[in-house]
Amino acid sequence: MRPARSARVAATARMVSALTAAGLLLGGCAIGRSGNGGPPLSADGTPATGGPARAAAPLEPLPAAIPAGLASYYGQRLDWRSCDQSFECAGFKVPLDYDHPGHGDLTLGAVRAKASGAGAARHLGSLVLNPGGPGGSAVTYLEAVAGSYSRAVRAAYDLVGVDPRGVGRSSPVSCLSGERMDAFTAVDTTPGTTRQVDELVAADKEFAAGCAKRSGAVLGHLSTVEAARDLDVLRALLGDPKLSYVGKSYGTMLGATYAGLFPSRAGRLVLDGAMDPSLDALAANRAQAGGFETAWEAFAGDCTAHPDCPIGHNPEEAGEELNLLLANLEATPLGTDQGRKLTAAQATTGVIQAMYAESLWPQLRSALETAKAGDGSGLLKLSDSYYERSADGTYPSLMFANMAINCLDMPAPFTGPDQVARVLPDFEKASPHFGRVLAWMALACAYWPVPATGRPHTIRAEGAEPIVVVGTTRDPATPYSWAKSLAGQLASGRLLTFDGDGHTAYGRHNDCVDSAVDRYLLEGEQPESGLSCGR
Repeated sequence: MRPARSARVAATARMVSALTAAGLLLGGCAIGRSGNGGPPLSADGTPATGGPARAAAPLEPLPAAIPAGLASYYGQRLDWRSCDQSFECAGFKVPLDYDHPGHGDLTLGAVRAKASGAGAARHLGSLVLNPGGPGGSAVTYLEAVAGSYSRAVRAAYDLVGVDPRGVGRSSPVSCLSGERMDAFTAVDTTPGTTRQVDELVAADKEFAAGCAKRSGAVLGHLSTVEAARDLDVLRALLGDPKLSYVGKSYGTMLGATYAGLFPSRAGRLVLDGAMDPSLDALAANRAQAGGFETAWEAFAGDCTAHPDCPIGHNPEEAGEELNLLLANLEATPLGTDQGRKLTAAQATTGVIQAMYAESLWPQLRSALETAKAGDGSGLLKLSDSYYERSADGTYPSLMFANMAINCLDMPAPFTGPDQVARVLPDFEKASPHFGRVLAWMALACAYWPVPATGRPHTIRAEGAEPIVVVGTTRDPATPYSWAKSLAGQLASGRLLTFDGDGHTAYGRHNDCVDSAVDRYLLEGEQPESGLSCGR
């Protein structure tokens, strides 16, 4: 799940491709400017951060029978055609509005890597993948990582990726031109003056207005519940009686929602880098800020163990050096070899990008070293990678969909800047380096043109087959506590722990994690209770 001016973050397909690893807005998990989950407000309008929390209502399953009005969607035929070198592509239609299926359709794009069959005892059907976000392209993701799945899994399953509604090849959301998106990413996200607050609010309003103008009615129909219903249409068209699925980061929210809505059709589900659907926005954003702080501390400890670390000789010095760099950038942005200036907001995004995986830490060390020497190119490249900005200055649907889905899934936590200011001490306590950023990023949904349709909830999925939830102890974007919570909510949940750093665990070359998940996918064997895998 990705903080991308929206509070839910995830690692995106492009990041995964570069890392040959796992799960964006996040994704994650993409950071995005948006809040997700409306907390109760005190009498003065201040978000209530103390006292007992309201109990989250359970997600109720849908009737098992296919409604007559949806029969034509479930009766489609997928016309797979060769595409993108060694893959097959197809499209299918889903209703814009499941409550009114005659009010227009959306076309979703899917990609498939057919099972090799080599050495497989039997074909197990399709394994649907989702990288997170929200907003990450499952099509791009699958094409990047299909070859990294184990030989046994590739032999037994057709690997399938479908871009969720509003993403990539599936009626994508559009909000801003590349030039205006450049400006959006550069706006100060730790405003300290009235002018800076006004600039941040203006940027959020411009983003929201751009989405309304460019995307129209689809903005009201991009919820995770609707995307989960789309997955059930896909499952039927694939000919699978039950859905088998691997979701990373926000993809765990999508997969868990599917299980909650269709427990009798939930097959072998792997939810890696889990989100907790029961949290309101303040709790989720604050916990995520703490996750990035934990990741920074791990990076700082690793960096300062090297004699050439550019930011000090111990973690405390490293934190002070980061604060100094960002303060200097507030006053004077740095030049870059791209001809653009690096602002403090983009530098912070660059640091956050590197928290997703240890493999990015050397790149961050180099970027911090060159920034201290007056060249912001390295940090800007990390920031651009986070937003998936192309060399030609264009942006994919990632961050547009990220904001749209988050703002629809949960009510905005704030109605204006004054409420953000009141909770800053709580966020700074959770994360001295990233707390202010994540608090201010959560303001964006206050200006969203479409009212939220979701609320915090629990997911029981009573009657579903065993579901494996994977949590990483020092995951920056989806804290380990979220995995424990989701596994506890699910009637058939089983927690698999990876004691390590980085975002998500499966597919990151840990034999213990990979073999446990593969056994589950291939044999249906749950990981043993309490299994914890180290490095």
